Amino acid sequence: MTTGCKTTTVFVTVLCALLLTILGLTQGWPSWAWAALAVLLVGVPTAAFKIAAARRGPVPVDFDEQRTAMPIERSEHRVSCVAVPSQWADYDFLFSATVRWYPLEGPGDGPVVSPAGLAVEAVLDRARAITEQREPGRASLVQHELSGALSRMRPDRTGHLQIMADDVTLTLREHDQERLDKLSEVRKDKAVWEHQRKYEQSKREYLGEDVLKDTGSAVVWWLAKNDDHVEKAVADIGLLAQLTSAANDTDVPERLRDLLPQPRYERPDLHVVDAPPASFEREPTAADHFESFLAGMGFADGDVRRVMLTKQIADIIKTQDRNETAEELLRRFDPPARHTPDDDAADETPGL
Repeated sequence: MTTGCKTTTVFVTVLCALLLTILGLTQGWPSWAWAALAVLLVGVPTAAFKIAAARRGPVPVDFDEQRTAMPIERSEHRVSCVAVPSQWADYDFLFSATVRWYPLEGPGDGPVVSPAGLAVEAVLDRARAITEQREPGRASLVQHELSGALSRMRPDRTGHLQIMADDVTLTLREHDQERLDKLSEVRKDKAVWEHQRKYEQSKREYLGEDVLKDTGSAVVWWLAKNDDHVEKAVADIGLLAQLTSAANDTDVPERLRDLLPQPRYERPDLHVVDAPPASFEREPTAADHFESFLAGMGFADGDVRRVMLTKQIADIIKTQDRNETAEELLRRFDPPARHTPDDDAADETPGL
């Protein structure tokens, strides 16, 4: 740029000198005018060069700073489906990526024999340091994490190469993914089952240890459910006493026995009476009390609610280590289905 300015200044100066010389010859200038013209032609360019140099500053522009950097030659190599470990044993990720590198001026221990091998090794080391800390069920998330971690150029351990990787993919083997899906379903089902079991256990504890702890607790529970039927609660105290005794496998307290509903027995002549004959006199069992309770609640034979309530009360009694009483209730009110010869004959009848 400086050379161009000088050339332009000299050209303009020479052109002006020629014009002024022609003008002086045609006008007949005196000798002192020619001396002044010569001083101007020499002094003006010199002053212009000094002014331009002062504006540029005393330090010249370094030529090395204006040079364009030489382009870096990069190489690449594609790796596919390389097994890298995960946090779980025997569940490896499959790693694929395009490895890119360019050489550096190394320490001078000799030429790099296989830059591709060094580059792939460095990328796999960086990838493995991340994947071995991650669970295999998060392959897609770990893939994006690897893409960010491997996208930066870093030197390898020998210092000969700068290495990075892009187009990163991370997957699992198909059968490993199927196993993980099954494990996930099992964990979810187990969690649901655990919640159901805890709910049933809590319900049994609530009924056995709170509601049916004694007759008073049962009456209070009944009133809380039916606070506008006090007369009904008073009338059902005997039933609640029977239910409480059956749940705890104990006898009804003496002070409450007068409130128990009296069972009705049938004579051989099928006439109903209020008191049983002498041959039927015996100490009432927990099953008898429970039957009276069911009758008082209006649960007739064949009512599905009898079976449901029997199973719940039997479960509560089993928590009190009264398995025999629970089995008696189940035999009496929830007997197993009987298998008759007629059923066998029906099974052997060929279909039409």
